[in-house]
Amino acid sequence: MAFFSIIIPLYNKEKYIENALKSILKQTVTDYEIIIVDDGSTDKSREIASKYVSNKIRIIDHFENKGLSAARNTGIKNAKSNYVTFLDADDLWHSNYLQTIKNLISSYPEAHIFATNFDEVYPQKTHKPHNGSETLPPGFSGLIDFFKINLKQGIYTPSSSCWHKSVFETAGYYDEKITFSEDLDFNIRANLKFKLAYSTSAQMSYFMETDNQITRSSILSKTVPDYDQFEKYCSTVPHLKKYLDFERYVLSKHLKVDGDKTKHKKIIAGIDFKNLNYKQRFLLNSPVFLLRCIKTTKDFLIRKGFKWTSY
Repeated sequence: MAFFSIIIPLYNKEKYIENALKSILKQTVTDYEIIIVDDGSTDKSREIASKYVSNKIRIIDHFENKGLSAARNTGIKNAKSNYVTFLDADDLWHSNYLQTIKNLISSYPEAHIFATNFDEVYPQKTHKPHNGSETLPPGFSGLIDFFKINLKQGIYTPSSSCWHKSVFETAGYYDEKITFSEDLDFNIRANLKFKLAYSTSAQMSYFMETDNQITRSSILSKTVPDYDQFEKYCSTVPHLKKYLDFERYVLSKHLKVDGDKTKHKKIIAGIDFKNLNYKQRFLLNSPVFLLRCIKTTKDFLIRKGFKWTSY
């Protein structure tokens, strides 16, 4: 049995899938299987991926598009290894990614979730994320409190995380009804029950402006996570309430810009504003035209190689 099961959800990523696969094949650790779940692609994605099929690489087909969560779940349920990791088809791993994860697994046996930092790649420049990792000592590897430190962009992404298979058996799979931020819903359920071992070493490249980037589009037609369901744990889990309020802030601001006043008001009703910093409170109370102006300015600065954040 391979040490790692690597799952690639694939949907219309013909420009990127080959490079994603090559980044796996360049890993210094080679004890893995690769499961590509083609989620009903209508371009040449599957055709390109099929060239790499071998005794270590297989493709599972969804003959109609079921969504990212369903593709990940199919991969998880077909994984043969105890350690499951994901690589989105438009991301890349650095060559020591699996070795870094394997070192975390060996060093922190009490953990069941393992993750590394990542680079944000824009067409003009690569940036370090504002995700809390900068508050840790340089070269840090160790256990961290997900809810305490994860109050910015996200301490890890799906493509920079690895999970012992028992996490899915205990916390559940990705919720296929959620179509926006489904990974956040899963992260909360998993981190409520299991410890996280983390390395500040950036071992994955997260491409921020690829085709069909869902985080850059409207969420009016999306089903979003229900953060209220986790309130019952706040009295016993330190820092959880502040984390939930931060995620409510992010979601409610997005809903406000997109024009969904009803959902926006519902989300902010659950926020304790003492858990937000002054920039976040200002932005949440700002008119829509100002928020759109700020977003346009941020996008312009990023194109010029500068990055500004409200975090």
